[in-house]
Amino acid sequence: MKVQFDSLAPVSAKGLVGKHAATHTDTRHKQSSLKARISFFLCAADRGSALVEFALILPMMLLLTTGILIFGVAMNNYLQLTNAVSIGARTLAVNAQVTLDPCAVASSAVIAAAPGLNPANLTFSYTLNGANYSGLSCSSGSVSSGAAAMLSSGSTATVTATYPLNLSVFGQAYSASNAVLQATTTELVQ
Repeated sequence: MKVQFDSLAPVSAKGLVGKHAATHTDTRHKQSSLKARISFFLCAADRGSALVEFALILPMMLLLTTGILIFGVAMNNYLQLTNAVSIGARTLAVNAQVTLDPCAVASSAVIAAAPGLNPANLTFSYTLNGANYSGLSCSSGSVSSGAAAMLSSGSTATVTATYPLNLSVFGQAYSASNAVLQATTTELVQ
């Protein structure tokens, strides 16, 4: 037996179709409105649940998004530092036998190449043909003595710079207090 639910002709309580249905009480609308009411009350319990779920997830999503942004800033700092140290080492290698303070030349080039980094937080160390120096300056009396004399053609010059790593989210530090970003570049002196 085939049952048809969506008949266009009105169906009466006794199953009469067409003009005979008009003589009997039409219960189809009562049934559909009853279904609608039951469905409405069953679904009414779900109202606001999306808002509650959103309120529960929002702090975690904000923390995750902020963490991604903080990590992005740290990566940007590292990329700036690496690029700046490379430029500083190249400047040092090219200015051999020209300057009396090769460390100042290199540190100035690094600071100028990294405008997003705070120059007060940068620390420098240099290895010029095996001799170690640190700080912003390693002044020499002449190009044939001190640090300037170490920059002979064919020797190596290494520049190392460090910058503090700050991975704090909402005041909570997620890196060690002494964590630093460090970049090192070695160039052949010209």
